[in-house]
Amino acid sequence: MALFTDGAVTGMEDLRGHDTQILNVATVEGIDVTRKLALAHEELCIEVSALLYQLRTPMAILPPAIQQVVMTPPLKLWHIFRTLEMVYGDAYNSQLNDRYAGRRDEYHEKVKWAYNQVIQGGLGIVTDPMEQAATPVVQATAGGLADGTYYVAVAWTNAAGEEGASSAPAMIQVSGSSLAVQTTAPAKVKGWNVYCGTSPAAMTIQNSPILAPGQTWVQPDTMSSTGRPAGNGQMPTYRLPVPRTIQRG
Repeated sequence: MALFTDGAVTGMEDLRGHDTQILNVATVEGIDVTRKLALAHEELCIEVSALLYQLRTPMAILPPAIQQVVMTPPLKLWHIFRTLEMVYGDAYNSQLNDRYAGRRDEYHEKVKWAYNQVIQGGLGIVTDPMEQAATPVVQATAGGLADGTYYVAVAWTNAAGEEGASSAPAMIQVSGSSLAVQTTAPAKVKGWNVYCGTSPAAMTIQNSPILAPGQTWVQPDTMSSTGRPAGNGQMPTYRLPVPRTIQRG
């Protein structure tokens, strides 16, 4: 699972999975859904940070930081429904159309439901969070990889070998050569893995063992297609119970 602070872990397809009309409504009413996703994430960041703040103890023991929170399924639903509520709220304010008001109110109730699921299940926390990797630098190099278009992503690892979410892929056209991969990572990163394939949906791990920071990966002439696929981040180390507070609205 991606970290909550990785940001863009919810997209248009997630919204369309819950509301097939969302793209049409956004187009007709001139609503920037990408911006609404970002605004909803900012709001949730404030609310999740407030939940963590309430966990401070009289002995001044600090609770986990927002950077340790995992985007669990309930938290993702909270984000999806908050975004949809915002979109339909804007659409209603523009047209004063009761149909939009009904959808806005429906998603407002779903926001409260998803929030309660987060409270009941607790926040997913990782003890050593590893952020989503940056898109790697990929260049042609000497070799005999089959000619074609390749997509390459990387994932950074912590001291325990746990991966953060894989990067957005880089694309390269290979002809009479191979490819070399480099990544520039923060100091806390202890290693990294390379995922490659002929489409973004078919990238599989190529290296073994884990690569060292600063190391360059040169793709062998034969590409592995049997390894694990690129992942979306760490599983929670534990679940953190959080206090129940009154949701806005």
